[in-house]
Amino acid sequence: MKGNYYQFYVYILSNKKNGTLYIGMTNDLERRMFEHKNKLRAGFTKKYELDKLVYFEQFQYVNDAIKREKQLKNWNRQWKIDLIEKDNGKWNDLAKDWIY
Repeated sequence: MKGNYYQFYVYILSNKKNGTLYIGMTNDLERRMFEHKNKLRAGFTKKYELDKLVYFEQFQYVNDAIKREKQLKNWNRQWKIDLIEKDNGKWNDLAKDWIY
């Protein structure tokens, strides 16, 4: 992911398969995952221990990422689960091998 210019990410975190879901947006997914995994930000993700990256999408333009984040937040839970399971059926942590 490093070396890409003007990249933005929409991502979904969970704490376990079919667990609580969180949808966020960032311009630096590795940094944001570091923050989530080390509980550096107070709030929903820290409270519910959401630090497992189960899905993400990459965008060139911030407005596209914001639009997609809002769209996903308005989806019903099953649609979000279906989206995750389409490419990550075992709900693996996609950031598990990143350095923290």
